[in-house]
Amino acid sequence: MGAGHQRQLYRPGDTLVHRLPPQCKLLAVACFAVVVVATPREAFWAFGVHVLLLAVVAAVARVPPAFVLRRMVIELPFVVFAVALPVIGLGARVEVLGMSLSAEGLWAAWNILAKATLGVVASVLLAATTEPRAMLQGARRLRLPPLLVQIAMFMLRYMDVILDEMRRMRIARESRGFAGRDLRHLPVLAKSAGALFIRSYERGERVHLAMLSRGYTGTMPVIHEGGASAGDWATAVLLPVAALVTAALSWSLS
Repeated sequence: MGAGHQRQLYRPGDTLVHRLPPQCKLLAVACFAVVVVATPREAFWAFGVHVLLLAVVAAVARVPPAFVLRRMVIELPFVVFAVALPVIGLGARVEVLGMSLSAEGLWAAWNILAKATLGVVASVLLAATTEPRAMLQGARRLRLPPLLVQIAMFMLRYMDVILDEMRRMRIARESRGFAGRDLRHLPVLAKSAGALFIRSYERGERVHLAMLSRGYTGTMPVIHEGGASAGDWATAVLLPVAALVTAALSWSLS
């Protein structure tokens, strides 16, 4: 399922984190994210503890820092928005490096960057230690809506197919001398996007008909695999529990 994306996100290994059942890791990361969001923005030391906790998880999973940093590019829109807040923010102003910045905007920028970065790193570690197929099985065991799980499954399965179709269309355009360097070429790109949508829609219909001919009734066959043991859950909750203790201390000291 989604072999190309698996190579980009999943890092094979045989560590303690890799061996944990996917439902345990999914719930642990979700709870950790909630605790991080609940941490007061003024408690700098608490965010340092959260970073240390994720560093320990990465070390146990043998995920190198460079691997995580390369996959944090998805956070760039949040960074751009956060950087703009001190400039356009209202309220009291402070001088920083000769620039007049909003004090409340600085706090908001720090709050967004710190919490978004921790959430992204936790998600990257989850994806690096859990195969996409196993992650969807874990979501199903956590009783997520089956329709959402199926949509995510098909998205992962056919994403590489769509990307390959885009690549062939790009090669076809370039072989005809298309460069796409200015706004005059937008109509061509718009037509290509429309053609890609139609091809994807038609492919989806063919796949659906093929599934119906093989007995698909709206639910995917369930593969019965062993669930999580008490030891697995105890290991998985170490991360959110440690983060929760840190957040509770930060609230009591604030």
